[in-house]
This record gives sequence, structure tokens and C-alpha cells, in this order.
Amino acid sequence: MSIGFTEILLIVLFVLLVFGAKRIPELARALGRAAYEFRKAKESLTSESEECARAAAKAGEQKVPCEPEAQASSRGENKAG
Repeated sequence: MSIGFTEILLIVLFVLLVFGAKRIPELARALGRAAYEFRKAKESLTSESEECARAAAKAGEQKVPCEPEAQASSRGENKAG
């Protein structure tokens, strides 16, 4: 099951009707930026996990706990005291 020309044409026409021709370039730029940021974050996580795996291999251990360098508390709590 794949999307054919007719389905793509209907989707494009629907987008034109809903958003208008003036907003489509703006939406495309925003979508491009979002895709770029997602790809950049994914590559960052991949490189961190590869570095962690290399460190574990060098240490001869099966698992090395790799945590990000700076972690913020999601609730804003302070663990002191």
C-alpha cells in the first residue's frame, strides 16, 4: 500500500485550502527547522551512547552507567539536606 499521485494531489490541495498560499513557505521553513533540530538531537544522543560503549569496552566492564553531564531536576527540587 503506497501513496499515489492522486492522494498527494488531494493532500496538497487540502493544505492550500486550509492554510492559504501565503503561509505555506512559512510552514515549510518551520517544518525544516524542526526536522533539523530533531536530527541534530538524535545524532548527539547517538554519539554519547557510542562514547559510553567505547568507555565500557576500554574498562572491560559489561555496563558503565553513562549519564548526561548536567541534569536538571524536572520538579525543581533541591536534594541538599
